[in-house]
Amino acid sequence: MFSKDAPKDVKTPRIAAEVWHNGEFIKWDEARVHVMAHVLHYGSSVFEGIRCYKTARGPAVFRLREHMRRLLNSAKIYRMDHDWTLDELCAASVDLVRRSELEQCYLRPIIFRGFGTFGVNPFPNPLECYIGAWDWGKYLGEEAIEHGIDVCVSSWNRLSPNSMPVMAKSGANYMNSQLIKMEALVNGFAEGIALDDRGFVSEGSGENIFLVHDGKVMTPPLSSSILPGITRDSVIEICRELEIPVVEQGIQRAALYVSDELFFTGTAAEVTPIRTVDRITIGDGRRGKITERIQQRFFEITAGTRPAPGNWLTYVRTEETDEKVSVNYAAAMD
Repeated sequence: MFSKDAPKDVKTPRIAAEVWHNGEFIKWDEARVHVMAHVLHYGSSVFEGIRCYKTARGPAVFRLREHMRRLLNSAKIYRMDHDWTLDELCAASVDLVRRSELEQCYLRPIIFRGFGTFGVNPFPNPLECYIGAWDWGKYLGEEAIEHGIDVCVSSWNRLSPNSMPVMAKSGANYMNSQLIKMEALVNGFAEGIALDDRGFVSEGSGENIFLVHDGKVMTPPLSSSILPGITRDSVIEICRELEIPVVEQGIQRAALYVSDELFFTGTAAEVTPIRTVDRITIGDGRRGKITERIQQRFFEITAGTRPAPGNWLTYVRTEETDEKVSVNYAAAMD
C-alpha cells in the first residue's frame, strides 16, 4: 500500500519484456521469488546498476565488464559460490539489451539466495541470478543535470566497514541508504549525504561525492566507508585526461559548505551538480565550470562521440559484437 503523501522522485519506466534468469530468457511477469526466500527475510543479495546509452552506433553498455566484475567480487565477499562467469554475464546483458529493442536502458543484475530452508544460515539456500532492464531516464531529474540539486547531511551514518562490507554492493547495505534517502525526501531535499563512523564525509544514499576547491577536485577515499563506484573511477580518469588535479582524501563536513563546487556521481545519477547543502549555497548556487567540463566529457564519452580513456563502451548492435557474444554465450553454456 502506497501513501498518497509519500514523496516520489522517479517516474514509471519502460520495461524490457524479458528477464535473463540462470542462463535463459523468461517473460518479465514470470520472474517470481518465493515469499519464504532467504533474500526477503535476511537481505542476502548482491547486485549492480549499469547504464546502456543511446549512440549513433546503437545502444552501448557503459563499463560492462567492470560492473560485472564488481558483482562477482560482491558475491565472493558474501561467500556466494556459483558457476556464473564474467563472460557469461556480460554476454547475457548484451543479448538482453538487443532482445529488448530499447535504445537506452538501465540494467540490473542481481544474485540472491532463494528458498531452501529456514533460518539465518544462508548456505542451504540455492542461488538465483537475474538480469532485468528498463529505460530509467535521469535518476534525479532532467533539470538536475544543469541546475543542480538541494541536499542535506543525513543524521544517519554510513556503515562501519567492519560491521558490513561496504565494498560489496549488497541489498542489505541499502536499508541504510533508504533511511538516508527517506529522511532527505520528507525534509524537502533531493538527496542526503552520509558521514562515516568518524564524522568524515562518506557518500550519498546511492552516489559518490566530489568536492571542488581552488581548481582541485577531491573525493573521499575507500576508508570513508564508500562503495568503489565505477562512475567515480571514470570521473577520476576524466579529470586526469583534462589535467584537473584530483586527490582522494578525508573530507570534513564543514568543507562541503565552503567548497566552490560539489557534485554526485553514480550509474543512476551520472554526474549531478549540488547547489545547496543544508540550505547553504555552494559556490554560485548552480553548476560550476569544472563540474560542467567533467560532465560534458562524460556525456560525450557515453554518447560515443569522444574516445574514452579505456574500453568503456560495449556496443550491442554490431557484427563484431554479435559474433563475440554468440561465441562467449555458447561457450559459457557448454
